Amino acid sequence: MTPAMWRAWPPGTRVVVRRRRDDLPPGTLTGTLHGGEPPFTDVLGEVLAVDDDGLTVRTRRGDVRVPAGDVLRAKVVPPPPARRPRRAGPA
Repeated sequence: MTPAMWRAWPPGTRVVVRRRRDDLPPGTLTGTLHGGEPPFTDVLGEVLAVDDDGLTVRTRRGDVRVPAGDVLRAKVVPPPPARRPRRAGPA
């Protein structure tokens, strides 16, 4: 994936972005092979904005700003599946 690819996404595009984590305290052991924390995370949602500094994605938990330097991979994904209707409870 080239940087120009995600920079061309219009708002409303559903995407997944693999990014470097920015929530780990300094000195945290990374790499799950030796019991550390995963160094990357995925952001799934709809693009709100794209600029030279990165992109903002609206997820189920809120808006996430992903700096351009933290984007490792990104791709457009299909819409979420339709929600199933709830089952009726016991009568």
